[in-house]
Amino acid sequence: QVQLVESGGGLVQPGGSLTLSCAASKFVVDYYAIAWFRQAPGKEREGVACIASSDGSADYKESVKGRFTISRDNANNTVYLQMNSLKPEDTAVYFCATEQTAICLGNWGTESFRYWGQGTQVTVSS
Repeated sequence: QVQLVESGGGLVQPGGSLTLSCAASKFVVDYYAIAWFRQAPGKEREGVACIASSDGSADYKESVKGRFTISRDNANNTVYLQMNSLKPEDTAVYFCATEQTAICLGNWGTESFRYWGQGTQVTVSS
């Protein structure tokens, strides 16, 4: 059974930083690609970043390039999303997701992942 648990969300001021965590089993973190998505009220869920297990390579959507960093900590069975220079438009529920593949497939849309966490709320506001 694949379980993902997100944490680290909260309220932060514009320009601030926040780090989200996605905890999973050792097997998942070692062998599966893991991605972060977000969903703002009234909007579709969109991809943010994806990290492969095969070589640790990462891919980012244009809206977060240069501001967000995804990383994998195999020793602690956790994938992180470091978010810097946050903007009000980053406000959303953030989810991590995984699938039984070592790489981030194609454009790694929501349809590419079967396993999802419950989400953590990030609010960027002054």
